[in-house]
Amino acid sequence: MTDTNTRAGRNRTLTISTDEIPSLEKDIMQERDITAETPLTDRIINGDAMKTLDLLPDGFADLIIIDPPYNLSKDFNSARFAAMTADRYEAYLRTWFGKVCSKLKPDGSLYMCGDWRCSCSQQKVIGERLHILNRITWQREKGRGAKANWKNSMEDIWFAVRDRRNYHFDIDAVKVRRRVIAPYRTNGRPKDWEETEDGNFRMTCPSNFWDDISVPFWSMPENTDHPTQKPEKLIAKLILASSAPGDMVFDPFAGSGTTCVVAKKLCRHYLGIEADREYCLWAAKRLQMAEHDKTIQGYSGGCFWERNTLPKERR
Repeated sequence: MTDTNTRAGRNRTLTISTDEIPSLEKDIMQERDITAETPLTDRIINGDAMKTLDLLPDGFADLIIIDPPYNLSKDFNSARFAAMTADRYEAYLRTWFGKVCSKLKPDGSLYMCGDWRCSCSQQKVIGERLHILNRITWQREKGRGAKANWKNSMEDIWFAVRDRRNYHFDIDAVKVRRRVIAPYRTNGRPKDWEETEDGNFRMTCPSNFWDDISVPFWSMPENTDHPTQKPEKLIAKLILASSAPGDMVFDPFAGSGTTCVVAKKLCRHYLGIEADREYCLWAAKRLQMAEHDKTIQGYSGGCFWERNTLPKERR
């Protein structure tokens, strides 16, 4: 989005001026420029995922996060994805999923995002190649209402690994700081919770249902005009749980760059592929901004906070 579009004063949605484009393009690698000797660490590649995957080495990624087109009709700037039957959607997934899996290290992990229309198809295709360990469901509070159906406000993330006996998972890195409503005391002292000036809190292990995620909107600096942008907080949970600092995080459908940006903020390496040029520009600018701003909404002090509980001075 260029500076020819007028935004309201409080609207913090990402924009790019025409003057910024030349410098941003220098940070974007073109698919045609990839050779066997090309360094691929911390890069955004502008190219077709199917073709680019063939140019990448096998077994380079510690963690792969995939947010593919869901099985619904959606415009993605320069391209459109059309809804199809479940069988055809499964066939579509198989055209590229095997190639993606080949990029995963033997002890690597993979997450794939989906919704109720495509989640079953994704489970079937993922299970043909990897060991599925869990399904995360997260509350997507934004969404259109429906007069003759339930409002769609949930999405899934499938968690899978190559080797169910050998994979990275750091539970302490993704604990949630929850507000204690009815504090229990032993001998007058807090039991399994902490009393602070900002309220009473308890550190808890995360479940596979996440209700503490805010979808990016116009007042958040991470927001872009991408139609299916995932929240940085959501991706941060996946990266912190299933990778270590210095690991390589790979996203074959990078969109506006959220996975790559969060990887950078959390001291991981990244590689992203995105077919749309404008989305690549947005990703490049967000990566530049991450040089100076490492904040992730809802994540502070090494833990995740419930929605609307983080003290203002720490936001």
